[in-house]
Amino acid sequence: MDKTSQQYDHVISVCQDIFAKKMKDYGIAWRILRPSSMTDQIYIKAQRIRSLEEKGVSKVNEGIRPEYIGIINYCIMGLIQLEKGTADHDDLTPEETLELYKKYFAEAKTLMLDKNHDYGEAWRNMRMSSYTDLILMKIKRIKQIEDNQGKTIISEGIDANYMDMINYSVFALIKIDFEN
Repeated sequence: MDKTSQQYDHVISVCQDIFAKKMKDYGIAWRILRPSSMTDQIYIKAQRIRSLEEKGVSKVNEGIRPEYIGIINYCIMGLIQLEKGTADHDDLTPEETLELYKKYFAEAKTLMLDKNHDYGEAWRNMRMSSYTDLILMKIKRIKQIEDNQGKTIISEGIDANYMDMINYSVFALIKIDFEN
């Protein structure tokens, strides 16, 4: 499990670096996105991964790896949106935004470590295509919860689905970066 924790930290570092650089380029323009728009952005990334997996070729010079990074970063943005709500203006400093980013990535890692303990690192034996399919399923669940105005009867909420998508994407990136 130490290996998994170290590999997870590597993925955090890569994703956080990209998030911080994009924040310098674009600011926090994403704060204007409503929850359904955030869900659609994640869907676009996951659907592209599935399309590339099925077609085996990309006409745009970007592979699957950047899409998983994008899913992670959009999920963290989504978690921030759930906490703070949408904003029409820059209501967070870059430092506050990065602290929220780190907070949610740390929560996702804690969740992964807890689940990893119980499931015995079963994710290492899963196919890459399963991560994609599970992410797409989580997106469908989120869309249904959004259609229900955020209410669930017995199921986990949107935040738990974002956390799971972060962790499935981290697993995929670990496989890409360390096992290929």
